[in-house]
Amino acid sequence: MGEFLSRHAVFTVDELDRFLSVKGPVKRNTRRSLLTYYRNQGRIVSIRRGLYATIPLGNNPVSSPIDPYLVAAKMSEDAVIAYHTALEFHGKAYTVYSRLYYLSARKSLPLSFQSHVFTRVPIPNLLLEKGKEMFGVVIHRRSGVELKVTNLERTFVDVLDRPDLTGSWEEIFRSLESVEFFDLDQVVEYVHLLNNATTAAKVGFFLNQHKETLMVDDVHLNLLRNLRPRQPHYLDRSQRKECRLIKEWNLMIPVEIINRSWGEVL
Repeated sequence: MGEFLSRHAVFTVDELDRFLSVKGPVKRNTRRSLLTYYRNQGRIVSIRRGLYATIPLGNNPVSSPIDPYLVAAKMSEDAVIAYHTALEFHGKAYTVYSRLYYLSARKSLPLSFQSHVFTRVPIPNLLLEKGKEMFGVVIHRRSGVELKVTNLERTFVDVLDRPDLTGSWEEIFRSLESVEFFDLDQVVEYVHLLNNATTAAKVGFFLNQHKETLMVDDVHLNLLRNLRPRQPHYLDRSQRKECRLIKEWNLMIPVEIINRSWGEVL
């Protein structure tokens, strides 16, 4: 068991069962006894039913911090760290949030643990229908735990597709502007998969605004223009005041974004 704990900073009971089964069939009472023993020893803490974290030797189980990314990665078997949390994981978020988002096809209530809130976001139906839910998902290992996280290309599109899961437009733009390079072929391919005209226009607008720094060519912009809405759409339906129509993308853009007025010092 000590060997298992040294390799699993966060683990599920299923993972523990697989480890124990190497030595023979696992009885439920055996697993329960082990978990109870190591909890009493202060070596593990319960995060929620079926999910535990390992406490380093000598640390206080009450105050020892648990890596929130590891918790998010283990919230479900198919969990994928995404949206603003993916930006944070890649070191590109302008602000660090206490709420973490993960994609999963399995329904789950939000979990509060150690000042963090872990929130499940359903996988877009179109991706499920096309069998493309793992598009742009990369695997990392962290403290012995395997994490699935959306790469920068998918994250770029996702945060524009669901800005409500990222924060203010200042947060979105400042975060995305810290990314030095995108594989634009992959960006356009993912936009096609989502099949959302407004999202295509948002991505095109951002890339056009950062054409030089991101080395965007007309080929990719034209592909996105072909996907734009036929009629003007709002960049953000919750912000309909003080907008300006950008005809190239048929988007009503808040003046705040066009002028980047959030950078003004009052």
